[in-house]
Order: sequence, then structure tokens, then C-alpha cells
Amino acid sequence: MRIGLAVLGVLVLLAGAVFAGQGLGYIPGSYMTGDIKWFWIGSAMVVAGLVLGAFGLRRTTRRT
Repeated sequence: MRIGLAVLGVLVLLAGAVFAGQGLGYIPGSYMTGDIKWFWIGSAMVVAGLVLGAFGLRRTTRRT
């Protein structure tokens, strides 16, 4: 479960980075290119991906 959450976090982070790059015009070839709205959506996805990845990779302590 934790590994799946970390993988999902990485995928969301990468997709968000692509969206942000397209929104800023760094990645051409889409209707999102140059539209600042997609930069903000991508930025939110990057943050969400970081949070998911952090929850997936955090260490859990076992109580005995």
C-alpha cells in the first residue's frame, strides 16, 4: 500500500510538472501551452504529488 501511494505521488508530480511546463510555454504542442491557468493547476498537482509521496515513504514505528 505504501509503495503504491509513493508511486502514485511520483506520477502525479510528473504530470503536474508537465502541466506547469506547458502552462509557462516551455513544452509546446498542446492547447495548454502558454495558458497560465495550467501552470497553477500543475503547481497544485506537484504539491499534491509531494504530499502523497511523503505519506507513502514515511517510516512507521511499530509498537510492541
